[in-house]
Amino acid sequence: MRLFRTLILRPLRRDLLRTILSILSVALGVAVIIAIDLAGDAATGSFQSSLATVAGATDLEISAVGGVDEQWIARLDALPLTAHFAPIVEAQATIPHVGSFPLYGVDAVAAANPATSHLDEAPAAGSTPAVLSSALAERLNHPSRITVNLTGTRRELSVAGTVDAGPAEFLLIDIAGAQQLLNRYGKLDRIDVTVPRDGDFPAIETAIRRVLPPSYLVQRPGARSEENQHMLRAFKWNLRVLSYISLVVGAFLIYNTISVSVVRRRGEIGVLRAVGASRGTVFFLFLAEAMLLGLAGAAIGVALGRLLAAATVETISATVNALFTTSRPTPVALTPAKIAAGLLTGIAVAFASAFAPAREAMRVAPTEAMGRGAHEFHARLRWRRALVWSAICALLASAASQAPPIDGFPIFGYAAALLAIAAAALAAPASVLAINRVIRALAARRAETLLASRSLNASLSRTSVVAAALATAIAMMASVGIMVGSFRETVALWLDIQLRADLYIRPAVPASAGEFPPLPPQTPDLLGNVPGIAAVDLFHALPLHFRGERATLGAGNIEIVRRNGRLRFLRGEDRAAVLRSLPHHDRAIVSEPFANRFHLRPGDRVSIPLGDHSVTLTIAGIYYDYSTSQGYLIVDNSTLLKYLPNQPATNAAIYLAPGAALSTVQREVERRTAGLGLAVAANAELRRASMEVFDRTFAITWALEAVAILVAMLGAANALLALVLDRRRELGLLRYLGASAAQIRNMILTEAGLLALFASAIGLALGFALSLLLIFVVNKQSFGWTIQFHPPLGLLAGALLLVWCVTVLAGLYPARVASRLNPIEVIHEE
Repeated sequence: MRLFRTLILRPLRRDLLRTILSILSVALGVAVIIAIDLAGDAATGSFQSSLATVAGATDLEISAVGGVDEQWIARLDALPLTAHFAPIVEAQATIPHVGSFPLYGVDAVAAANPATSHLDEAPAAGSTPAVLSSALAERLNHPSRITVNLTGTRRELSVAGTVDAGPAEFLLIDIAGAQQLLNRYGKLDRIDVTVPRDGDFPAIETAIRRVLPPSYLVQRPGARSEENQHMLRAFKWNLRVLSYISLVVGAFLIYNTISVSVVRRRGEIGVLRAVGASRGTVFFLFLAEAMLLGLAGAAIGVALGRLLAAATVETISATVNALFTTSRPTPVALTPAKIAAGLLTGIAVAFASAFAPAREAMRVAPTEAMGRGAHEFHARLRWRRALVWSAICALLASAASQAPPIDGFPIFGYAAALLAIAAAALAAPASVLAINRVIRALAARRAETLLASRSLNASLSRTSVVAAALATAIAMMASVGIMVGSFRETVALWLDIQLRADLYIRPAVPASAGEFPPLPPQTPDLLGNVPGIAAVDLFHALPLHFRGERATLGAGNIEIVRRNGRLRFLRGEDRAAVLRSLPHHDRAIVSEPFANRFHLRPGDRVSIPLGDHSVTLTIAGIYYDYSTSQGYLIVDNSTLLKYLPNQPATNAAIYLAPGAALSTVQREVERRTAGLGLAVAANAELRRASMEVFDRTFAITWALEAVAILVAMLGAANALLALVLDRRRELGLLRYLGASAAQIRNMILTEAGLLALFASAIGLALGFALSLLLIFVVNKQSFGWTIQFHPPLGLLAGALLLVWCVTVLAGLYPARVASRLNPIEVIHEE
């Protein structure tokens, strides 16, 4: 312990700023991981039904595409079974200025909870009785009446009572009232089945499946939650992988810190070895230093991560609701397991990063350890071997990028990215030497540049590690920038093709993925004779269960789309011919994500459930789509309404006649539909809103990149300070020979600029390679869409200039320390 305190703790206290920078690099990395993990779990919420506290545990759920015909309740009740059947209608109700909450229509008589008996009470004039969960009632200060926005229309509900459901927030109304308010006469969203403990569950399940149409879905109650989690897993995994970027950068910096410690204490190591200390002692001393830094950083990182999670949960939640499924975020919970995972992550990264430098210290002979320049001399000799290993890693990365996903995860894509980072890191010494040679040739007349260049060459082991750390951060920034920029440009071009109508109408409720509130039944008649309208395309969207996964079934007037749209197909199919083949035939087109998820090609036949029918469709074509990663299956309205004749439309697209004024038609449409709770948006407005959703979706990605860059900046300052402290005699000698304080300061700032230049060159090359992996491997395998390559060159140039400037600024403090060295004191140091 005394040896650890003398060799490790005292130098750490003496170089307190460097110690703090090292701890902060780990702390930020761990904080980002904890924050994304906690925020991701909280944002995705709980998908289990809140009704469990009201109707008791449910054993089976019966559902169908397009809704369950309520006649099946009577048929199921007539079966000689001991099961209980409860009809359920679900919707999202928005309470102004409060939020959106689940609304359930339940059979007040059948529900085995006294609180729901209030739903049978005579309603107050103009309102519907409702029961609130206790948590929601408390949030609303126990009101007697509330106003909700339901399918775009304001409804008055009188609060008839509350039900204790823990933290769950929801509303209950009688099922007949729900069907009336939602215009779902004769339709249920599902039927919950409860089997008594002494019931023969397998026999009851078999009897239910036998009597229901084959197209009806009978599943365990946790299946919907599992489907939602399955949809979200690629999103959460990609966020989690991005969160590890800053920790990878931090690992480089821990490596650099321990390497510097070894180099600066080589004389002390030599003395220890000469007086009998074993190699194992030296090895464990430096590992202990790294693990101490890792533990301290991880402890700070866990606390900081909890704060960051609270700040990011709303952003991630908005993305989940916009792209995947409706989910209310749950409170951020920092569990003991999460704390332990964060601490272990920091310690493990520190251990792995310090293993090589500690091993280097262990293997140095005492006489060699006392020679100050031997380590850097050997480091310069090993750059060729590192370059060979770099080429091997690059070849392995190329091979991994060609491998298919495993269970929907781009595991080999992630592996290829790590191998590419390793290849760049191993190539860093050779790159630094090559770029430095060019710089010396170009700036041979400037003394500060020549000295800075030679100094960085002389400390190649440290220079290359810092350059690799900064290059990794720059590469991730560049690759994500290229990916997001390419994706944004692709989406903008796709919106130009996809959104061809002049006006779009939908229910005025908060947009959420997987929720398709219907248009009022009178909408088509109101739009039918508006002056200036050439065509109205009524679109039907509804959730689709296909091969055990969630997707979306859509139907529109394909003839209108053929005449007015510019839908793009993947395989060069004749657009007009494909679209003409859909009306009045069991044929469909599918989006690219849908085709990739289920491995479909044109000409394949698929069977989908539509109400009481199981319909076999022929895939006529595959089109580009970026609206959802779950995918669309599109048929003509004639096909959908043949099997679901009363299915309401969910959206309407309006095409204007030539010469019609958009503003005039929009005002007339808004006047005619006033009071129906509809949102009428012009084409340009919808595009702008779509791009705002896109930019909000990737806001968290940019935040993660900023943290990685910040960690790398800390590393640059740390490394430059280490170089100054390690070269005190050299800098003192320069001052003694006549160099001014300004020249010394300029030399250190030049070193910072050269480090940023090395890192930018390596990072930009690595960034382009990683962007290709992100676009054509990770995104393709995770979400199923093809992104066109559009690098935002202006953005990249500005970002690189910013990184260069910030890195030079990071050198100000080390430059100040170097310029204030007293040459008389330093020249006499041993």
